[in-house]
Amino acid sequence: MNETDRGVAQELRSRLGAVAKLVDFRVFGSRARGTAGEDSDLDVFIEIEDVDRQTRNAIDDVVWEVGYSRSVVISSFVVTRRELEESALRSSSIVTSILQDGVRL
Repeated sequence: MNETDRGVAQELRSRLGAVAKLVDFRVFGSRARGTAGEDSDLDVFIEIEDVDRQTRNAIDDVVWEVGYSRSVVISSFVVTRRELEESALRSSSIVTSILQDGVRL
């Protein structure tokens, strides 16, 4: 991951910490691998303790604001700890890949 992407991701992580209790935050996909093109989005995995509609809306707002201010499209994948521990999501290939290869910040 290049320094610009790392800076965007760190700003996003910091701002998200003010609206939700973060358990894990990772960048994944082409930007994490350093193979992104000029128009690639920044894929982020956000694991939070718990979520309700208000928290989800606040997360979406922060993701949009940071992306807009930094001129990058940010795609967020938000899950709760419970979803990862107790649902079929825990064994999905995308989650497995993110947990193995995503860059944790």
